[in-house]
Amino acid sequence: MTPRADKQLNCVRMFCPMPVIKTKVELEKLQVGQILEIIADDPAAELDLPSLAKSTGHEVVAVEKTDKDIHVFIKKIK
Repeated sequence: MTPRADKQLNCVRMFCPMPVIKTKVELEKLQVGQILEIIADDPAAELDLPSLAKSTGHEVVAVEKTDKDIHVFIKKIK
């Protein structure tokens, strides 16, 4: 089941490191407990965004792939 995101971040047509940089900035704006959905088409995002979440103490709620995009859901923990 797809989690309900509090905010979406469109990173389509952005390549490393931009999705990671933009995700970090958006996570800082969220309240603890909120979920950010990042939509990307850079294959590296599937590994890079969960790594960012882990290294910054946040939780990856889900990673979903479609034919064109990757959707990563990160919950702000602290």
